[in-house]
Amino acid sequence: MAFSLFGLFGCRAAGSAPYTNLDVAAFAQAEGRRVDVRTPEEYAEGHLRGAVNVDWQADGFLERMEALFGKEEPLAVYCRSGRRSAAAAEKLAAAGFRVSNLLGGYLAWTEAGQPVTLLGVETFRTEQGHVDVTLIKHGSLAISFGGYSIQVDPVAAYGVPTDYAAEFPKADLILVTHEHADHLDAETVGLLRKDALVTNARCAEMLGWGTVLANGGSVTVLEGVRIDAVPAYNTTPGREKFHPKGRDNGFVLTLDGFRIYIAGDTEDIPEMADIKDIDLAFLPVNQPYTMTVEQCARAAEVIRPRILIPYHFGNTDLSALPGMLPGIDVRLRAMQ
Repeated sequence: MAFSLFGLFGCRAAGSAPYTNLDVAAFAQAEGRRVDVRTPEEYAEGHLRGAVNVDWQADGFLERMEALFGKEEPLAVYCRSGRRSAAAAEKLAAAGFRVSNLLGGYLAWTEAGQPVTLLGVETFRTEQGHVDVTLIKHGSLAISFGGYSIQVDPVAAYGVPTDYAAEFPKADLILVTHEHADHLDAETVGLLRKDALVTNARCAEMLGWGTVLANGGSVTVLEGVRIDAVPAYNTTPGREKFHPKGRDNGFVLTLDGFRIYIAGDTEDIPEMADIKDIDLAFLPVNQPYTMTVEQCARAAEVIRPRILIPYHFGNTDLSALPGMLPGIDVRLRAMQ
C-alpha cells in the first residue's frame, strides 16, 4: 500500500525537471522503454522483460542514454531498490528526458510476483525508431522492429530450455537457417507461427510450409524488412559434411537502413567479401562445426561490422577476440 500512495508523485530536485515515481502496479502499465540501471552482473542474474541495461555507475551514463534514446521517448528506469534509479531519473529528467522511476526497484517487483527474465536485450537506434535484439541462446535470436516480432532459429529445448509462449508473442516472421536440431525445432516454429517463414528448400520441405530462399536470393515479406540470403558452409577439409556449400543460409536483414548479418553455421568463406555496410553481425565460433576464434577475427576483418556479437560458441574461449579487432565494437554476451 505504501508504494501505491506515492505511485504517481512527481519528484524534483533543485534546478531539475520532474520525474515520476511509480509503484509496481503503475510501472507494469507504464509506457516507454524499460532501462535497468544496475550493473551488468546484476542484470545477468535477472531483469524485467524487454529491459535494456545501461549501468548508472559506469562512465558516460548520460552520453550512452542520449545515443540510445530520443528525448521524446518515455523511459521507465529501475534498479535494485530504487535509489540508483532515482538518481538516474533525476539526471535524465534534467537533461530533458521523460522519465518514470520504479519505487522499491527490482526487489519490490519480484516481491509482487511480477515476471522477470534472463534474456538480454540490445537496442539500436535507426532513423525512424529502434531495432531491439533479444539474445536467447546459441543460434536463437528475437528481433523487434516497427511493431514486428521476428524470430531467428527458435529452438525451445536445446541448451537452457526456453519458454517461447511466456517470453514472446506470435512471430510475424520466422527465419530458419538450416535443418540441424539446434536451429530447426518444428514444434516451436508451430507455436510461434503467425504469418511468414523464410528458410531453405530442405527446411521448408521438413516443415511443410514457408518461403524458400536460396543463396543469393532476396525477399520482402514484411513492409520495411528486406531479407537477403547469403551462403553459409564449411571449407576446412573433413568438415564439409557438417554444412555443405549451397544448402544452408545466412541472412542479412535491412530494417530502416540498419543492417544485421546473421551468419548461421559457416566458416570464413570468400563470399563474405560481398557482405558490406553491416551495422551488427552475429558470427558463430564453435569449431569444428563453424569457426575458430582466428577464423572469426578474419571474417570480421573482411566484413567490418560496426558491432560484432559472437554467438553459437559453446565452451569456446572468446576473451582474446576484442583485442584482435581494433575499431570494431565486440560485445561478448551469454550466447552459449
